[in-house]
Amino acid sequence: MVARIYSPAKTATQSGRGKAHDWVLEFVPEQARSIEPLMGYTSSTDMKQQVRLRFETQDEAIAYAKKNGIAYRVEVQRERRVPKIAYSDNFKFDRYMPWTH
Repeated sequence: MVARIYSPAKTATQSGRGKAHDWVLEFVPEQARSIEPLMGYTSSTDMKQQVRLRFETQDEAIAYAKKNGIAYRVEVQRERRVPKIAYSDNFKFDRYMPWTH
């Protein structure tokens, strides 16, 4: 079973970057989940899907995977691009989009 090592993105509901600096090791599912026909619940026989380990650095996660003989792939973290804009830019005379109201 292959594990993926990645740094999770910032949550959409919060403006802070909490828990976004850790690295996570989680297993890729081997088989798709099945839908139980009577009640419609989704289920799986793969228990490794429930395992999610957190590490402070990428190197610690890789070392853990190597030590335990786990095949892994590292997903590179993309840098966040924050636009440089200020509130006063809304009132510029050379604004690239004119006001619509």
